[in-house]
Amino acid sequence: MDRRDSLKSILVGSVAGGMLVTGCSPETKEPEVQQPSEPFAGYGRTEPEKEHDREVAAEIFLNEHELETIAVLCDIILPPTAEIGGAVDAEVPAFIEFIVKDMPYHQMPVRGGLAWLDRHSNALHNLEFKKLTKEQQLAICDTIAYPGKTAPDLMPGERLFTRMRNLTLTGYYTSEIGIKDLGYQGNRPGVWDGVPQDVLDQHGLSYDEEWLSKCVDQSTRMNIAEWDEDGNLIS
Repeated sequence: MDRRDSLKSILVGSVAGGMLVTGCSPETKEPEVQQPSEPFAGYGRTEPEKEHDREVAAEIFLNEHELETIAVLCDIILPPTAEIGGAVDAEVPAFIEFIVKDMPYHQMPVRGGLAWLDRHSNALHNLEFKKLTKEQQLAICDTIAYPGKTAPDLMPGERLFTRMRNLTLTGYYTSEIGIKDLGYQGNRPGVWDGVPQDVLDQHGLSYDEEWLSKCVDQSTRMNIAEWDEDGNLIS
């Protein structure tokens, strides 16, 4: 089981109970963070909720450097595959940026954690985290990504990475891309083959052939029922 499948399994278990960003070297172009024109468009919101979303989206807290670093972390946590896009393709950095403003208790831990990450990166490689090679970025993440295995002096990094992992998974698996990755199909009609014949026989009943074709024919189970003005089933 690869990392994406492991994260997916954790998420599904807890529920039951584009742009490709890679690590940036000094010579590579820094990742750009897409900002949706309207926050979370396309899902049911009341007018007051929409107005609240617009007000939050208009605020500014994270700066460009912080957003680019978040984009790198998101791509490390949930990178794209050959079959489906990753966290950055799903606009998770924009989601995190919104959540940090909408839930202010995230602000100082995220900002302080990102500052710690750059200090740690500079101490190791004399470069800020987003400008390291992918290998260097992964090496740092490997030291802070596993709670219970983190050195005491790296605990600020563990707290940042844990928070970013939680926010990334939330943003990704509530996006269109993430839901498609989960394979979630929503509510679907079940299969009903009618009352068993032995039960019908027991009560001396039988189906009218017309109703069998309308109600029990599985080839038409996805059709939407139509009724006439008198309430009779047409098809």
